[in-house]
Amino acid sequence: MPNVQRVFVDTSVFIYADDAYDTQRRQQVRVWLAHLWATRAGRTSIQVLSEYYVCVTQRSQPGLAQGDARAKLRRYQQWQPWVIDHQTVETAWGLEVRLQVDYWQALILASAMHSGCDAVLSDALPLSRYDQLEIINPFEIFPP
Repeated sequence: MPNVQRVFVDTSVFIYADDAYDTQRRQQVRVWLAHLWATRAGRTSIQVLSEYYVCVTQRSQPGLAQGDARAKLRRYQQWQPWVIDHQTVETAWGLEVRLQVDYWQALILASAMHSGCDAVLSDALPLSRYDQLEIINPFEIFPP
């Protein structure tokens, strides 16, 4: 893995960090998140944090209490989450067509690009690179 300066974290990574059933995956993403905290390289978006909140409080079994999930979201505000704006949406639409990815994936990529990231930490994106963004699967590549 090349030396990356900023890593955008996708929703699934945050969800795996709280997975009560898959302890191996939970541990692997927690190592990544600890590395990103230690190096201050972690970035995300309001979209990702909102998706995380809904998943862990309404869809996961067992889920997190709303207060616990909110506390985690407040902590990740230190990562300067990208706020989706019109330019981000325009970029996502272009990526959706050009890269043949679904809109939500394109919005993740656009948010990472606008956040100045070099990489995206995700197990949900099918390619290893999109333009200047390296895609890092946290279950295949370990932090330096």
